Amino acid sequence: MDMLLILSYTAICVAIFKIFKIPLNKWSIPTAVLGGIVLIGALILLMNYNHPFTATGAQIYTTTPIMPGVRGRVTEVDAVPNTMMRKGDLLFKIDDTPFKAEVVRLQAALAKAMQESLRLDATYVQAQSNTEKFQADKDRTEREYQRYKKGYESGAFTEQQMDTARQNFKAAQAALKAAIAQEEATRLAKESEFEGENTDVATTKAQLASAEFNLEQATVRAPTDGYVTQVALRPGAMAVPLPLAPVMTFVHAEPRTYVGAFRQNSLMRLQPGNEAEFLFRSIPGRVFKGHVVEILPAIAESQIQAGGRLLGTQALVTSGQVFVKLKIDDNLDEYHLPMGTNVEIAVYSHHFEHVSVMRKVLIRMKSWQNYLYLDH
Repeated sequence: MDMLLILSYTAICVAIFKIFKIPLNKWSIPTAVLGGIVLIGALILLMNYNHPFTATGAQIYTTTPIMPGVRGRVTEVDAVPNTMMRKGDLLFKIDDTPFKAEVVRLQAALAKAMQESLRLDATYVQAQSNTEKFQADKDRTEREYQRYKKGYESGAFTEQQMDTARQNFKAAQAALKAAIAQEEATRLAKESEFEGENTDVATTKAQLASAEFNLEQATVRAPTDGYVTQVALRPGAMAVPLPLAPVMTFVHAEPRTYVGAFRQNSLMRLQPGNEAEFLFRSIPGRVFKGHVVEILPAIAESQIQAGGRLLGTQALVTSGQVFVKLKIDDNLDEYHLPMGTNVEIAVYSHHFEHVSVMRKVLIRMKSWQNYLYLDH
């Protein structure tokens, strides 16, 4: 673009000198040269500031590392690489034999706990009956003891007979206390509940729910619409639920988002809604329309995290660029661009709009340059 402006200005100067027959001397030639430097420099500065351009841009996309929720050996891989899948489609399976066995064991334990809960009801009724029986025995032995005591005082019974009645009464009292304690223990066991259920039943149900969840995790499915790529997983491999050891990567099917890194100099001229134009190295000769979605509010180079070291001066010596999120309005379906394609972006502000013509000419020239393949 610089050369184009210089050649254009030179042609205009030659035409002016010819038409108006301006003499070539030490005043006219330096004036024309300095005028060109000032004019072209001012145009380029206005263009760069008000209509920024970046060659550092790309289409970004989100991926999710896929790992199982349980440990096991892979028995089946159904995911087809680079084929669109719907949410819930099967990716792969893990041998679920131990998880099925655990579910069956806990189902049996739950049935036993529920039976035990019913048995506690019957046991409590029996304990109440025992308490009533021992209460009656205590009342009977107490009456006999009082009768023998009065008879002993009047000489009708011997001391041994009275002592026997007293011991029978004490034994009945002890038996009644034991029966009351047993009834209370049975009542507590019967009334031990959590959210309206017996605690043993609730505990077993929770364990069963966890076991059923683990069984379900043995079948790994697509988290959203999308596809997996570069699938190397095969039956027989050991899959483990470790974040550092995913078995495949899932690419989500989402609207395409483009991000460009712009110099901080043009930050005041980057606003949401601004018109933008895009050129791809993989699509030479074409420029696509779009607009700015948002300017990211943070620059990564200046971030700090909690640690054991103090922040030094070197951490502040950064020259990070501003990330701008953009969207292409034109339809790109016919080009079959892979995810993550590089892109060069020009943004047009509402300031000095007439200068934007220079930027539009420049990026179209740059787009045509992409036809040149200079690799050896």
